[in-house]
Amino acid sequence: MLLVKQELLAVLAAELEKLSPGAGAKAAFESPKVAAHGDFASTAAMQLAKPLKLNPRQVADSLRDALLAAPAYRQWVDAIEIAGPGFINFRLKPAAKQATVREILTAAGQYGIMPAGKAGRMIVEFVSANPTGPLHVGHGRQAALGDAICKLFASQGWDVYREFYYNDAGVQIHTLATSTQARAKGIKPGDALWPEPAYNGDYIDDIARDFLAGKTVSADDRAFTASGNIDDIESIRQFAVAYLRHEQDLDLKAFSVRFDNYYLESSLYSEGRVDSTVQRLKNAGKTYEQDGALWLRSTDYGDDKDRVMKKSDGSYTYFVPDVAYHLAKWERGFAQAINIQGMDHHGTIARVRAGLQAANAGIPQGYPDYVLHTMVRVVRNG
Repeated sequence: MLLVKQELLAVLAAELEKLSPGAGAKAAFESPKVAAHGDFASTAAMQLAKPLKLNPRQVADSLRDALLAAPAYRQWVDAIEIAGPGFINFRLKPAAKQATVREILTAAGQYGIMPAGKAGRMIVEFVSANPTGPLHVGHGRQAALGDAICKLFASQGWDVYREFYYNDAGVQIHTLATSTQARAKGIKPGDALWPEPAYNGDYIDDIARDFLAGKTVSADDRAFTASGNIDDIESIRQFAVAYLRHEQDLDLKAFSVRFDNYYLESSLYSEGRVDSTVQRLKNAGKTYEQDGALWLRSTDYGDDKDRVMKKSDGSYTYFVPDVAYHLAKWERGFAQAINIQGMDHHGTIARVRAGLQAANAGIPQGYPDYVLHTMVRVVRNG
């Protein structure tokens, strides 16, 4: 029904434009809440009534007469009915539905596909697993969900940019490096010298063996050759990150999931984006100091309490780089952004959006959009 619908919608837009310049751009069909009311519905008459200073039903009557005189409506529409305060319901002729069947058969797998890039640019961030261990079944769910959403929007004309955001520095990565170093030295979980905290999985031993062998590992976004020196903690860190990113890539490729870019959290610090974001919030008067910490006035933007940005020890809380990252998304030209995350990230939504609003960057409320999925529960012997 796409071609028929588009033809009818174009005529509706032209008639709305005649009634009120600029109104044609808002022409739209809705699905009636009750199927018996028709095939399409429009609220255009009620939307135009106030600026035209007319009764909505008067506007609806005028639109009906004009539309029924149009060749496309005479060909495809059986009846146009006015309901309630000014709803316009459209009933299609059987020929319109038969034309849709022919359209589907002709287009086959391309039916419903819109021209690429017509709808605009969009960034979708998903999976975004830190390289501290193998991907688990929860990441698999998110990969499937993210890939499906990307393909859905791409089919409707969006230029979709797929991004994987991860941290290659910080506490978790330092723990990965020290765990690998301990394994390389022959220290095992449970030994007196085993570090705490640490990653205890057997995969750490695999990384340590390949590091000692001086191997080279390549991932989609990085490659590194091990020095083999067990005292070179920086080489161990970079090798371990590359090794696990490579493992993630193998899983994702087996799953037929691809990404356009891998964005490093560490780059937000090295490029000064975190510091500049904090300064921006300070300059906007949206921060204050209390108990030796720097706070964001996030309650001004709907959060349930103000949030600490910088702790008394000088380190930033985890949502600060998130704000900097999303400012970077906006500055890269992505006016539409979707984050796909697990339900455990629910608490970050309000504070990230609050930080973006407080930054006075012209970002609309509700940016970015979030799709949250439930966690995967695996039942033993179930």
